[in-house]
Amino acid sequence: MNRLVKSIPNALTSCNLLCGCIAIVRALHGDLEMATIAIMVAAIFDFLDGFAARLLDARSSIGLELDSLADVVSFGVAPSAIFYYILSVTQKYISVEIPDIVPFAAFLIAVFSALRLAKFNIDKRQTESFIGLPTPACAIFACGLVYFDIFTATGYFVILALIATLCALLVCELPMFSLKLKKTESSLFIKKYGFQTVLTVCSLILLIIIQLKALSLIVGLYVLLSVVKNQLTIDN
Repeated sequence: MNRLVKSIPNALTSCNLLCGCIAIVRALHGDLEMATIAIMVAAIFDFLDGFAARLLDARSSIGLELDSLADVVSFGVAPSAIFYYILSVTQKYISVEIPDIVPFAAFLIAVFSALRLAKFNIDKRQTESFIGLPTPACAIFACGLVYFDIFTATGYFVILALIATLCALLVCELPMFSLKLKKTESSLFIKKYGFQTVLTVCSLILLIIIQLKALSLIVGLYVLLSVVKNQLTIDN
């Protein structure tokens, strides 16, 4: 029974991986909304597997490796498939001749996500925060774009620019705060988790006002707040 309980985190990680596979298939078939849903469900499983591992004291080396493999699929390849489909469709609106290989640039997201996860696994600085954009945040950003009017000639070049930006953010040395909270005195909560609180409140407001379009804006706000927090830390 104890062994069965210990396997719960890995089962949740496997569900994350399965959702990522579904997202890839649906994205390549043009069903971007279903792909988005599958990625968001994968993100929920990604949160739950870590929570379960801590709750059940079931951390393991195989769990760490499985988690990274699942994340590469769900938060690296799946958003790449979304970008690839958008580029493939919008390329026909471009008046100049563009090589058919260009849309494959979307899969650089998968490559840089893999590099980011490999770096995370060996980087001892990332126990309580992150260095570079977390892969789930990158995937959520891609999900939000689905709900914008991006199937245009302009959208084609915007997507290419965003791919380059996201790849850079995934492997950059910018410290980014974690949303995981630990027990602390109430008087110190705002001081320690002020930026997380601001992000949470703003995210809820944006989701209420513009619904799922807010996903991309929330990730952008997360990056901006991380830059501000890092600058304040340096100044102090």
